[in-house]
Amino acid sequence: MAEWLEVIIRTLFAVVVLFFLTKLLGKRQVSQLSFFEYITGITVGSIAAYISLDTDKTWHLGLIALAVWVACSYGIEFLQIKSKKARDFIDFKSTVLIKDGKILEENMKKEKLSTDELLEELRKKDVFKVADVEFAIMESDGAINVLLTRENQPLTPKHLGIKVAPEQETQAVIMDGKIMDEPLDTLNLSRGWLNGELEKQGLTVENVFLGQVDSYGELTVDLYADSVQLQPPQDKPQLYALLKKCEADLELFSLSTKNQDAKQLYEDCSGKLQKLLQALKPFIQN
Repeated sequence: MAEWLEVIIRTLFAVVVLFFLTKLLGKRQVSQLSFFEYITGITVGSIAAYISLDTDKTWHLGLIALAVWVACSYGIEFLQIKSKKARDFIDFKSTVLIKDGKILEENMKKEKLSTDELLEELRKKDVFKVADVEFAIMESDGAINVLLTRENQPLTPKHLGIKVAPEQETQAVIMDGKIMDEPLDTLNLSRGWLNGELEKQGLTVENVFLGQVDSYGELTVDLYADSVQLQPPQDKPQLYALLKKCEADLELFSLSTKNQDAKQLYEDCSGKLQKLLQALKPFIQN
């Protein structure tokens, strides 16, 4: 066999082996790497290159070395899952860098982190003053997570006492101009419903690059034609406005009638509708 052809075959073989071994080791190997995973990644890559390019008759020994490294990595990951002490020893413990707005210099020296590097990491978190930080912690993978002081944290609906509707996963029901039946089934919706929603916007499935349905059954689309501007759906705001009009009409009826029983009935209905609107507001008002 020609040498160049042998290298091609070995390289393809190494790619296939690496793919399946990486799948075996899990997603962490392709996201934030721990200390040991970093070493494993470098070594496994070097061994794969040896398998591809070494043209003597001992290339198969690279497969043995590759299998040993992957077995060790798999065993250590299993040990880390079972033992907290093993996790701390292999991946290091998290280190507090800032506490109550004060930089802990000893911990900075321990992690060999300069002030400039710390400030850079804080700026990545949109934090520009150390005094605004309650805690800053360096995780075992080297990432720095920041907790702002309570007065510097962004406001949320909970802080304002506002109830909001629960969110669920948005489903992609159209991709590349084709209907995805499985997400529709997850939402208990049909193709007929989807086509009806598209007709309301004057669209067909073929016009849509991506179509998504949220947990409230609202369809939003991205078209192939980027220059076309779509109006946002108005169903929910219109429903809210209609209910508000009904409430105002009931109040008007209660003021205009002289019949005490009718007045009381209108006031009761208006009060119930007000409570209903307050409960529905997070769901139907955009």
